[in-house]
Amino acid sequence: MADIQALLSALSVFTRAPDKTSLENANSWLQDFQHSPEAWSTCNVLLLSPDAPPAAKLFAAQTFRSKVTYDLHQVDPSNLLPLRDTLVTALERYQSGPKTIITQLCLALSGLALQLPAWDNALQSIVETFGANPATVPVLLQFLTILPEEVSGNTRIPVTDDEYRERSTKLLSDNSEQVLELLSMYLQATGVTHAVQSQIFDCLRSWLVAGEIDMPAFGKSPLLAFAFEALASEELFDSAVDVVCEMIHETQEIDDNMPVIELIVPRVIALKSRLEDQKDDPEKIRGYAKIFAEAGETYRLLILQHTDTFYPIVEAIGQCSAYPDLDIVPITFPFWMRLAQTIGKKTTISPLFGEAYKVLMGVVIRHLHFPPDLTSMTGQEADNFRSFRHVMGDTLKDCCLVLGADACLLSAYGLITMALSRGPQSTSWQEIEAPLFAMRSMGAEVDVMDNTAVPKIMDLIPSLPIHPRVRYAALLIISRYTEWINRHPDYIAYQLQYISAGFEDPDPEVSAAAGQALKYLCQDCKQHLIEFLPTLHNFLTTTGTKLAQDDRRQVYEAIAYVISAMSMEKAAESLRTFSLDILTQIHVISSKSTAVTKQELKEVGYGLENLEVMLHVVGPFGDQLPAACQNSCQEAWSIFDTFISKFAFDYDTSERATRVLRHGITLFGQSALSVASSVLSRMVTSFEATGFSSFLWISGKFVGRFGHESDLVLRNAFQNLYERATNKVVSLLQSKDPRDIPDVLEDYVQLLLQLIRMAPDVFFQSSAFPLAFRATMAALTLIHSDLVFASLDLFRDILTHESLTPSSSPPPKFPIYSSAIKAVMDKEGFEFVGYMLSGLVGDFPEDSTAVVVTIFRAVALLWSTQLVAWLPPILQHLPPSSAPNQVKQQFLLDVTNSLNTAQYDKVKYSILTLHRASRKARDRRRVTPLNQV
Repeated sequence: MADIQALLSALSVFTRAPDKTSLENANSWLQDFQHSPEAWSTCNVLLLSPDAPPAAKLFAAQTFRSKVTYDLHQVDPSNLLPLRDTLVTALERYQSGPKTIITQLCLALSGLALQLPAWDNALQSIVETFGANPATVPVLLQFLTILPEEVSGNTRIPVTDDEYRERSTKLLSDNSEQVLELLSMYLQATGVTHAVQSQIFDCLRSWLVAGEIDMPAFGKSPLLAFAFEALASEELFDSAVDVVCEMIHETQEIDDNMPVIELIVPRVIALKSRLEDQKDDPEKIRGYAKIFAEAGETYRLLILQHTDTFYPIVEAIGQCSAYPDLDIVPITFPFWMRLAQTIGKKTTISPLFGEAYKVLMGVVIRHLHFPPDLTSMTGQEADNFRSFRHVMGDTLKDCCLVLGADACLLSAYGLITMALSRGPQSTSWQEIEAPLFAMRSMGAEVDVMDNTAVPKIMDLIPSLPIHPRVRYAALLIISRYTEWINRHPDYIAYQLQYISAGFEDPDPEVSAAAGQALKYLCQDCKQHLIEFLPTLHNFLTTTGTKLAQDDRRQVYEAIAYVISAMSMEKAAESLRTFSLDILTQIHVISSKSTAVTKQELKEVGYGLENLEVMLHVVGPFGDQLPAACQNSCQEAWSIFDTFISKFAFDYDTSERATRVLRHGITLFGQSALSVASSVLSRMVTSFEATGFSSFLWISGKFVGRFGHESDLVLRNAFQNLYERATNKVVSLLQSKDPRDIPDVLEDYVQLLLQLIRMAPDVFFQSSAFPLAFRATMAALTLIHSDLVFASLDLFRDILTHESLTPSSSPPPKFPIYSSAIKAVMDKEGFEFVGYMLSGLVGDFPEDSTAVVVTIFRAVALLWSTQLVAWLPPILQHLPPSSAPNQVKQQFLLDVTNSLNTAQYDKVKYSILTLHRASRKARDRRRVTPLNQV
C-alpha cells in the first residue's frame, strides 16, 4: 500500500500544474519506479482496482508494456505464463475501454509473445478468448493490428536474431492465412458496423506493411474487392485508401504477382472517372491521387511495356497533377521522376509519354504562377509557396529528361513571347515570371554548347517588362546560365548592363539577385571579365557605396573571382588596389581624434567583411610573394594593430578583424612570420582586456602556422600567450559558469591543442600547465559536442604522450614532460576520472567513446593503484538513472580484475559495457511517464 500511495502521490503532481522542479522530481521518481521489480505487483493491483484513478490505471498499463520490453528478466520463468494470464485478464476487464489502456495491454502481450516460446499458440489463444463475442471483437482486432507492428518494429525487445526469426515466423507468417480468413469473416458478418470495418482495414494494412500477407492468397480473398468497394463509403474512405495503396505496393514483384495485379489494375483504372465526379472534394482527390501514384510507381515497367492497357493510370495521375490544390499535386511528383528516369534508359517509347510530359510541363508552369494579389497570402503561405516552386522545378527537370532541354526551354520561351505579343495592357507579370522561373529551374539540364534555345532566351531578357518580380527572375536566369555565357562571351557586356540596372532597383530582392548574378558571372566567366575590372572598380567606388552590405559583399566576391584568373603579378596589383580602399577606411577611423559613431564603425566592419571575402576567394599566391605584396604584410599589420588596440572592445569588430587576419596568414604565408610575435602580443592583450574568444581563436591559428619555428622571440611570445591566456580563462571560470563561456573554452582548448602538438616544450614546462589541465576539465561539463571532442583530444594527447613511454634514450626534455604530467594527474586524477565517467554515462557525444577508451586505458596503465581507490566513490556519485547500481558494481569488478591481472586491454571492454548499459538506461527514460500520462 505504501508503494501505491507514493505512486498516486507522484502521479497527482501532473494534475496540479506545478513548478518545473516538482514536475521533474515526480517524473524521475516514476521512472525509477518503473525500473523496480516491485512495479509488477503494484501495477497489477492498480490495473485491476475499480477505485484507482484513470491516470493511475493508464500508467500501470504503460508500465507493463515498458517492463515486458526491458525487464522481463526480473520475472521468475515459472511466473511468465501467469503474467500472460494477468495481462489477458486485464484486457478482458477493459474490453469497453479506454482505448489507450487496451493499446498498452496489447503492446505488452505482443512483446511477451515474442519473448515467450512456451506461449506456443499465442495468436490462436487470443482469438479464442476475444473472437467469439461481438462485444470483444474490437479488442481482438486491436491486438491483431498491434502484433505485427510490435514484432517488426520494437527493436528494444531483447531477443537474438535466431530467436526473432523463429518467433516472428510462428506469430506472423504461420498465421497470416488464418488472419485473412478471420478478417474476411468479420467484414461480412451480419450487423457489422463502420467502426469495426475501419478496424478491419487498419488491421489488414498492418499485416500488409509487415510483409506478412501472401499476395496470391490475398487475391483469392474477398478483402481485395471489399477494399475497393469501401472507397465509396465516407466513413471507410481513408482506411480503404491506405489498404489499397499497401496492396499495390506489396505486388511490386511483378512476375510473382501478375494474377493479383490483373485483379487490381482494372479496379484502379475504374476509379479514374471519380476524379471528375468528385473534383469539388479535395480530400477524396487526395486519396485517389495516392492510389494512382502508388500504382504508377509500382507498375511503371508494365506501363512502358503494355502502354495501351496501363496508360489510363498515367492520364489519371496527370489529372491529379493538374488539380488546383497544391497540397495534393506533389503526391504525383515521385511517379513522374521515376518514370522519366526509366524512359531515359529506353531507346524507343510510345509518343503518348512525350505528350504526357508536354502537358505536365504546361501544368507545372501554371502552378508556378503567383496569385494576382500577393497580399492575399500570409507570410508563411508565401514562404511555403516559394519553397514548393523549387520542388515543382525538379519536376520540370524530369520533363527535360524525356523531351530534351531545348524543347522544354523553347516551350517556356513561347509562352513568354505569346504573352508579350498581347501588349502590356493584356499581360500580367505572372505570365512572364512563371516561364522565366521554369527556364531557371531547367538551366541545370542545358548543354553549354546549345545554339538554339538559350540564345533566344538571352536575346529576350533585355526586352522584358521592368517589373521587380520579372527582373528578379531574369537575373537568376543569368546566374544559372553563366557556364553557357562563358562559352558565348559576346553576351557578357549587355548582361553586365542588365545586372548593373538590377543593383539600382529599389526592391532589395532584385538587388540581391543582381549580386548573385554578378558573382556567378565573374566566377564562371572570369577570364573574359579581366578587361572589365576597371569598370567594376569604378562601379564599386560610385554605385557600390549605395548598395546594401549583402549586395556589396557579393560584388567584392565577384571581383575576387576575376582577380584569381589574372597572372600573379597583375592579380597582386589588383588585389592591392581594392584592398587599399578598405585599409584606408580602417586607417582613417583609427586615426580619428574625435569620437567614432556606431555607424562609422559599422561601415568599417562592412569593409572588413568585404576584405575577408576577397582574400578567401583569391587565396595564397604561393611561397614566393609577387613584388606588389612584398611589403604589404607589415603595412597591413601596422594598420590593424592600431585599429584593434582602439576598437577591441567592440565584439563584432573584433570578430571581423580576426577573420581577416586568418586569411592574411594564408595569403602571406611565411612572410607573416615577421609580424607573428607582434600579432600574438596584441591578441593576448586584447583577450585579457575583453575576454572575447576571437583573440584566442586567431592566436591558435598563428601557433598552428609557426609553431615549428625555433626563433627565440617567437617561442617567448608563445609562452607569454599561453600563460596570460590561461590566467585570464581561470579568472573567468572563477566568476562565470563554464556554460556561460563555451566559445572562450572551445577556442582556448583549440589553442592548447596547437601548443601541445607544435610547441610541447612551451606547453609542458610552463607553470600554466596545471591550470590549463584544470580549466579543460571544466569544459567536459558542457553539452557542446565540438568542445567536448577538442577537450578529449587534448587529454588523450597529454596522457598518451611519448614521454610517458619508457625508453632507453629519451629526448632530453621528455623526463621534464613526464614529470609534469604525473604531477598533474596525481593531484587532479580523482576529479578527472569522475568527469570522464560522468560524461561517458551522461552527455558526451556518441562518437567520443573510442577516445574515452584510449584515455581510460592510459590512466589504468600508469595510475592503476590510484584508479582502484578512485573508482568506488566516483561510481557511487553516478546517478542510477544513467548507470544502474548493478551495472556500476559489475564495472568496478571488471576494471579491478583487469588491473589486478595487468590485462589493461580488457579495460576497453569494461568501458564499452558500461557505456552500452548506460545508453540503454537513458534510451528507456526518454519515453518518460511525464509524456505518457
